[in-house]
Amino acid sequence: MEETYLVNVEGVKKKILHGGQGELPKLQDGSKITFHFQTLKDDFERTVIDDSREAGIPMEIIVGKMFKLEIWETLLSSMRTGEVAEFWCDAIHTGMYALVSRAMRRIAEGRDPLEGQKHRCGMGNMFDYHSTGYDDLDELQRTPQPLIFIMELFRVEEPSAYKRDTWAMSKEEKLAAVPMLHSEGNRLVLHKEFGQAAAKYQEAVICLRNLQAKEKPWEDGWLKLESLVTPLVLNYCQCQLELGEYYEVLEHTTELLQKHNADNAKAYFKRAKAHAAVWNEQEAREDFLRVAHLDPSMAAAVKKELKQLGERMRKKHVEDRKRYQGLFQLPGGP
Repeated sequence: MEETYLVNVEGVKKKILHGGQGELPKLQDGSKITFHFQTLKDDFERTVIDDSREAGIPMEIIVGKMFKLEIWETLLSSMRTGEVAEFWCDAIHTGMYALVSRAMRRIAEGRDPLEGQKHRCGMGNMFDYHSTGYDDLDELQRTPQPLIFIMELFRVEEPSAYKRDTWAMSKEEKLAAVPMLHSEGNRLVLHKEFGQAAAKYQEAVICLRNLQAKEKPWEDGWLKLESLVTPLVLNYCQCQLELGEYYEVLEHTTELLQKHNADNAKAYFKRAKAHAAVWNEQEAREDFLRVAHLDPSMAAAVKKELKQLGERMRKKHVEDRKRYQGLFQLPGGP
């Protein structure tokens, strides 16, 4: 179809590309909408900015959860299941798109969408850093402009019809979910399901980080949440040690220690084991000795680890000498 419709909203035009089925959905707070989208510039080339199909999974939003691009709820409410439609939206509706796109891209890259934020709101964060980290989004941020959204609506689910993801929960629901996720992670560790356990700990950390984003850094509320984050991160790192992801352990333990956990013996111990695993002998020894100093009750464990480290390093030096002797030995020589 080529007919253009108005969506009863100023600055929005709709063109149905493929008709849908059934009645228009009745959206309510908590309804989950699943759809694919493509974002285009309103230029001659119709330059593609984002395409959810490239990530391989459709987009989901929860109605009433303050999604930063409010116009999307309006657009989707005008669609039937299975419908594909193109929406032209004036700049009055697209000013926040750069922030939304930044968060979606970071999630697709496996990164925390709130990582590095210093302010409670995304806009404050933008003014602080002056960049989204993506050149094309920086351009949109500097010069708000009309955008074209092509959407395909898959389904609309009522709040009682699906298991709610933690990001869609209220503050109270997130706080209640954290100990449950922690407990489930511990249960999985007992069964040596370290990958699944790590995912549970990570989900709990994300819950707390989302709550922290609404608190003022370093004040009581923020620090209380941080105290809940620390043991979860340490448990996550233990799983990563078991899985052989040593550099990830180094990253997370170092971040913990650099914040305000400089006397956390358990963080040093896990970092020392990761250093030892990747042959950083000096760094491992320094961290192990620091553990013994901070927590004398761990002295026996440290002594055992240092002994194992020494044996591994001696074995490695012997193997290295043999390898280099063979490399430089002349053919036919002694």
